[in-house]
Amino acid sequence: MEFRIGKAIASEDRTMVIAEAGVNHLGRMDYAEKLIASAKRAGADMIKFQTYKAARLTTRNAPRFWNWEGEHDKEGSQYDSYSILDSFGKEEHRRLKEMCDAHGIEFLSTPFDNEAVDMLVEIGVNGFKIASCDINNIPFLEYVASKGLPILLSTGASSMEDIRRAVEVIHSRGNDQVCVMHCTLCYPTEPKDANLRAVLKLQEAFPDKLIGFSDHTLGTVVASASVLYGVRAIEKHYTFDKTLPDSADHWLSLDEADLARLVADVRTLEAALGTGGKAVLDCERPARSFARRSLVAARDLPKGSVLEAEDVVCKRPGTGIPPTRLDEFVGKTLARDVVADALFETGDFGE
Repeated sequence: MEFRIGKAIASEDRTMVIAEAGVNHLGRMDYAEKLIASAKRAGADMIKFQTYKAARLTTRNAPRFWNWEGEHDKEGSQYDSYSILDSFGKEEHRRLKEMCDAHGIEFLSTPFDNEAVDMLVEIGVNGFKIASCDINNIPFLEYVASKGLPILLSTGASSMEDIRRAVEVIHSRGNDQVCVMHCTLCYPTEPKDANLRAVLKLQEAFPDKLIGFSDHTLGTVVASASVLYGVRAIEKHYTFDKTLPDSADHWLSLDEADLARLVADVRTLEAALGTGGKAVLDCERPARSFARRSLVAARDLPKGSVLEAEDVVCKRPGTGIPPTRLDEFVGKTLARDVVADALFETGDFGE
């Protein structure tokens, strides 16, 4: 099973790591390039932005669902916050795509309206991310799905019914390229609310889909651990400077060092998963031979002795007769002398 957006690949053996930059560029192209370059250095497969215009996203008095002390207008609305950071248009997004191409990292953005979808298609985006807030926006899901591009579907604050319906809507437009992203829509998410076991339910409900994780916990531990539950796409908020103003995302985001640690841990855990079978590995063969035990003479035993249990001790190395065969030799007559502390051999007992 494989899910691909451009050159970024998620499979049963490899986890796609997505740096969610959102609008942490703060409307500055130099900041955007710092985000892109540093995410690439840290090892991310993809960097994702957000494409919206406040006027098409929210009413002017929609209440905020977050509490961030850095707001310009502490009593303001969602519109007041989003309108500060919605300056990028087509040419700016085209430049973002070009910079991602130049740095060798996949470009992605979350659109929040049909106009944004069309613009992103025009500049050459290779896929889409659907935000959790739009999982029940059926007309929008249909429109995005109709473009025939792969979709990361975030599922924060959703029921299984919500998720099934969204996937069915996408399928109904002839698009089966969906990665279902487990998510808890709290900023930040407490570890107790991360609910990683929900990944297992999503795998059960969507056996033909890879499952991802859009993580809002602080740090990298929970995101890394999700690999052990079968997550194969991880998205984390990202910035190059956690102290920057204007966006509520900076302080809860990973920076370059954090992201590099996440990528390294993910790759380590992928390797640690192994095949799932239980067999002797090549790296274990020396230990199997020399740390296990063999049947050893407890004292000097002359030829013609009938071997008794007390004549035998079990010692390392394990290159002789294994202890599992002890009963085969007790009661047999020795065909030659065996000195104390020698490993018994089958030839010691003749025919």
